[in-house]
Amino acid sequence: MALPVEEALPELQRALAEGSSGVLVAPPGAGKTTLVPLALLDEPWLKGGKIVVLEPRRLAARAAALRMAELLGEPDAGGTVGYRMRLETRVGRATRIEVVTEGILTRMLQSDPALEGIGLVIFDEFHERSLQADAGLALTLHARRLLRPELRVLVMSATLDAEPVARLLGGAAVVRAEGRVHPVETRWRDHPVSGWIEPIVADTVRAALREQEGDMLVFLPGAAEIRRTGEALAGDLPPDVSVYELFGLLPREIQDQALRPSPPGRRKVVLSSAIAESSLTIEGVRVVVDAGLMRVARFDPGTGMTRLETLRVTRDAADQRRGRAGRTAPGVCFRLWTRQEEQGMVPARAPEIREADLAPLVLDLAAFGAEPGELTWLDPPGTAPLAQAGELLRELEALDADGSLTAHGRRMAELGVHPRLAHMVLQGAERGWGAVACDLAALLEERDVLRTAGGRPEVDVRLRLEAVGEGARGLPRVLGVDGAAVSRVRQQAEALRRRAAIRLRRDAGGGGEGPVGLLAALAYPDRVGQLRAGSRGRYLLRNGRGVTVDTSDPLAGEAWLVVLDLDARGREGRVFQAAALALADLEEALGGQAEIVEEVAWDDAAGRVQARRIRRLGALVLGEGALRDPDPGVVARALCEGVRARGLHVLRWSREATQLRERLAFLRALEGDPWPDTSAEGLITSLEGWLVPFLGGMRSLDDLGRVEVVEALLSSLPWNRRADLDRLAPTHLEVPSGSRIMLDYGDPSAPVLAVRLQEVFGLEETPTVGGGRVPLTVHLLSPARRPVQVTRDLGSFWRGAYFEVRKDLRSRYPKHSWPEDPLAAEPTRRTKPRKAP
Repeated sequence: MALPVEEALPELQRALAEGSSGVLVAPPGAGKTTLVPLALLDEPWLKGGKIVVLEPRRLAARAAALRMAELLGEPDAGGTVGYRMRLETRVGRATRIEVVTEGILTRMLQSDPALEGIGLVIFDEFHERSLQADAGLALTLHARRLLRPELRVLVMSATLDAEPVARLLGGAAVVRAEGRVHPVETRWRDHPVSGWIEPIVADTVRAALREQEGDMLVFLPGAAEIRRTGEALAGDLPPDVSVYELFGLLPREIQDQALRPSPPGRRKVVLSSAIAESSLTIEGVRVVVDAGLMRVARFDPGTGMTRLETLRVTRDAADQRRGRAGRTAPGVCFRLWTRQEEQGMVPARAPEIREADLAPLVLDLAAFGAEPGELTWLDPPGTAPLAQAGELLRELEALDADGSLTAHGRRMAELGVHPRLAHMVLQGAERGWGAVACDLAALLEERDVLRTAGGRPEVDVRLRLEAVGEGARGLPRVLGVDGAAVSRVRQQAEALRRRAAIRLRRDAGGGGEGPVGLLAALAYPDRVGQLRAGSRGRYLLRNGRGVTVDTSDPLAGEAWLVVLDLDARGREGRVFQAAALALADLEEALGGQAEIVEEVAWDDAAGRVQARRIRRLGALVLGEGALRDPDPGVVARALCEGVRARGLHVLRWSREATQLRERLAFLRALEGDPWPDTSAEGLITSLEGWLVPFLGGMRSLDDLGRVEVVEALLSSLPWNRRADLDRLAPTHLEVPSGSRIMLDYGDPSAPVLAVRLQEVFGLEETPTVGGGRVPLTVHLLSPARRPVQVTRDLGSFWRGAYFEVRKDLRSRYPKHSWPEDPLAAEPTRRTKPRKAP
């Protein structure tokens, strides 16, 4: 059967024959990745030159090259069609189509800015807008403008807004392949998903297997969710159904199993990451189950860290996924979100260049010999992120004060790893630790090579280095070694040693804490951590971030650490990998960057604010002396940090203050803003707003006992709401007996009135708070003040359960009133109601 792109090929061939650029928009599965390069291979303007095809993902690059080789009747890649990617190359002398991953194109442009011998560069799946693809296109256009005007450029995508790209290419022709995609029925959920997604996915898969035909492709955000879903499905599927996993770090043979067509009489379920959204075609898929989530890397300029976040999938990606069900026949797509939720989905993901760490880009551009402002961008990089990247590169000695590439920076760029790791490798080699530095760099680019059955292994990176050097030998039995990951690390380390011209050897003491900590500090000078005084496992990083190491971990008591991997979410990130750092190595690596500052800060060990003149490395203290007459406002804010460190219990919480806090929590739950958040987290977060004005003259934990907490909490209320506080959440309620009973707001959803039963005789309507919106939960007490009944409907109690209570208690408390008609009886605080005169 002809593929949709075949009808568009003549128009595309004319466009590239008449001009130097083109944009091809074709739906998923249209055949553009494999048919277009082959159709253009013999064009006269190519003159025997090569075609370079840029693919965003390694799996897609390999699959595309193998498919094209198959279409040419060649047994494997490396003939007419080959591929290049990190650690794997299949090209030969006769290769004319090279499918490359993004980093490879950048290296090619750096080594040969004119791209001699290459007649066409194709950017496939450009809608993904990766940083490397944007940079590669900008550099390719720059090279064409200055050196190779005859160089052709083709941009291809399924969901691309073609016109801006066509303008960027100088008015390129836009060719559209109208896909003959089979109809796909879309089914949404009636209610949003809550809780873990994996059980919902597993249930949907089972139901779809019963109702639908064909193979199934299930989109999940990452490897962890894929594995958990596989476990949920294990042993609970028909015997003719096989389950396969598909994500980037799997071994090639496992990936290939997922891509192969199912044998006759069998069906398969492929649990995949976003890797199967585009480029890859999995034959036989008739059903798509989309969990609606994607995992993306986000760079936080404030911390200098890149972290993975799980987000709602964008609308264009959801459409890409849906299209996978209609590739060969009518299909069904199960979307695990509601129609209403879909209306709020982001149309497309922001280009990576807007939210990525730009240090690698700035170094690549400097090595190419171009400034960012000299290039033509679809979305130019931001000024502030570029400046931050330049600052880091100057700190790593890759750029000089004028922003020019240094000799050290050029060597860094040649290594093809993040500038931090490149700097570490080169500096480590100068110190005689080059081999260990390469091992460490390769480790840090790979997911953790250790695993445990019951959780995460110890954080010490030396264990990982030992695993790379010796496998599992010598490691604690509780640790497992991921053999595939270790193999990849060894390959990457060896390739890095070759690029850095470091001979393979085991440097003496290669696993020792001295060299490893020193090397790690060279790569991550902003992630050096100092143990907080008086604690175990709690560290302050140079960049001001707090992190924690599990207190049972052997490294939790080290005075200094370099944090290499962590979960950066929350106030204190959780450390997954770290290296111990000796103070002498810290001084050698970073001592020259320390500065003298005056600081007022909370000293947790002393329990007071200390004013000091400090020798500081970022947020870390290397030495200090006393500072007199500090600013009172600064002292108050520092004292707030003491409250955060110790908790709200350091304040004097009277009964009145506790009740006020609970009343405010009740009103916030009822009405939201402007009632303040008085949860522990809310109060800790807003200390500067409600507590600082009451800290005048205070410097220690003992002083905090003088704070009038009631007045401090009331200060967070707008003046016009104070009367509403007493009206909507009164402190007391007068009951029929005349007693004023304090209300308990400990549970914001169910405030409590605890009152002796005799005091509410005659009260048929349940009392309310919140302006009549919330009935009180009435705890009816015995004369001994023990609960005998809990109700939110007094009328029903008097007419029903009261008589059972009366029967039980009248013999135990004969001196008290137990009338047959409680609604007509006189309420009393006394043993018996007072007799009429």
